[in-house]
Amino acid sequence: MKRAYRYRFYPTSDQVENLAKTFGCVRYVYNRALAERHRVWSQEQRRISHGETDLMLTGWKRDPDTLWLAEPSKGP
Repeated sequence: MKRAYRYRFYPTSDQVENLAKTFGCVRYVYNRALAERHRVWSQEQRRISHGETDLMLTGWKRDPDTLWLAEPSKGP
């Protein structure tokens, strides 16, 4: 038997701003990691591991151009 639950969420303006930042960062990191995986596969014919992706993310957070990646929660 399958069940579904629906919940309504009414965020405050601060929560809306925080969610927008978080979703923007998640979208950016996903697209950049996907592009990097594609580049490495096309040029070197190898796969990038999860650990390598984590190291890239750490580097992106320390890069002066993308310091905003460290602002929201690191969970997502």
